Amino acid sequence: MNMVTTALEVKALRKSYPMWRQEDVIALQDVNFSVDSGEVVGLLGPNGAGKTTAIKCICGLIVPDGGTVTYYEQYGKQNPADHLSAVLEGNRNIYWRLTARENLEFFAGLQGRSGVDREISSTLKRFSLHEKENTPARKLSRGMQQKLALGCALIRGTDLLLLDEPTLGLDVKTSRELRKYILKLVSEKGKTILLSSHDMNVVEDVCERVIIINNGKVLADDRVDNLKDVFNIHIYSFVLKGKYKLNGIKDKYDLSDIKYVNGRTKFKVALKSSDSFYNLINDLQKSGVRLEKIQNLDTHLEEIFMNIIENHDVSGVVKA
Repeated sequence: MNMVTTALEVKALRKSYPMWRQEDVIALQDVNFSVDSGEVVGLLGPNGAGKTTAIKCICGLIVPDGGTVTYYEQYGKQNPADHLSAVLEGNRNIYWRLTARENLEFFAGLQGRSGVDREISSTLKRFSLHEKENTPARKLSRGMQQKLALGCALIRGTDLLLLDEPTLGLDVKTSRELRKYILKLVSEKGKTILLSSHDMNVVEDVCERVIIINNGKVLADDRVDNLKDVFNIHIYSFVLKGKYKLNGIKDKYDLSDIKYVNGRTKFKVALKSSDSFYNLINDLQKSGVRLEKIQNLDTHLEEIFMNIIENHDVSGVVKA
C-alpha cells in the first residue's frame, strides 16, 4: 500500500498589513491546511478574504509574520521554485518581449530542463499557440497570454502547481479543454494542484476537496461530496402561471433568479429541509398564486459556498 505524501503544508500562517494612523489590517489568522500528492484542491474565498495573501505566501512572494509553508518535507529544501510552478491572477506571468516559444524555453531553462523542444512544440499545439510561436507575448490577445502563462507553468515540470484563476480570459471551448487537461495531469502524471477560482463550475468540475477562507480564517476544509451532505441544501425551480411580485414570499424565503417570461413567474429557492419546502408550497397557495411546475435541481458548490460565508460564526470554524 502506497503511503500518502504531503505535497504542501501550511501551519499557523499569519500576516497583517500596517496602516497609517489606523489599525493594522489582519489578512491571515493562524491559517492551517495541507495538500496531499495527487490531489486537486480548491482554495476559495470572497474578495478581501485573505486568499490572495495566502497564495503569495505559498509562492514565497510575501514573507508571513508567523507560521510556516512546507513543500515536500522529505526533500529537505524549502525553496518554492524547486517544487512549485504558479499562474497568478493578472497578465504578468510571462515576459512580454519574448515570443511564445522563447517564453517556454526560458521557463524550462529556469528549472534546469533541456532537450524539451518536442514538449514545447506539443505545449504550443495543445493551447492552440503553434501559429503564434514566433509572436512576442505583448502582441497576443488576453486569452492567448493566459494560455501561454499556463504553458510556461507546465513546462517547468514541477510536481506542484498553483493555478490562480486559470480560466480567466479563456473562451468556453478552451476552458473545458483545460479542465480535462488538469484532471489528466493528476491521473497520468501524478501532479498536485492547488486551484483558486471564482468560477464555481471550474472548481466543482476538477476539485475533490475545497478549502474556504474568509476574514483571514479557514471556515471549511473537506471533500465537496461531504460538504454537500453536511449542508444539505436543496435548490428548487418554480414556475407560476401569471405575474406575481411575491413580496411576502421574498421576505420569508431565499428566492433568486426571479424572471417574468410569457405570462409566467419563474424563480429558484434554496431550502434546507422538507418542512421548508411544504411551508413554501402552503404560503404560495395562501397568497393565491397558481403553480405550474416545480423541479428539484442539483445542489451546486456555489450555494454551499455562499451558505458557509453568510452563516458562519466569525470567531469559529466550520469543519465537516
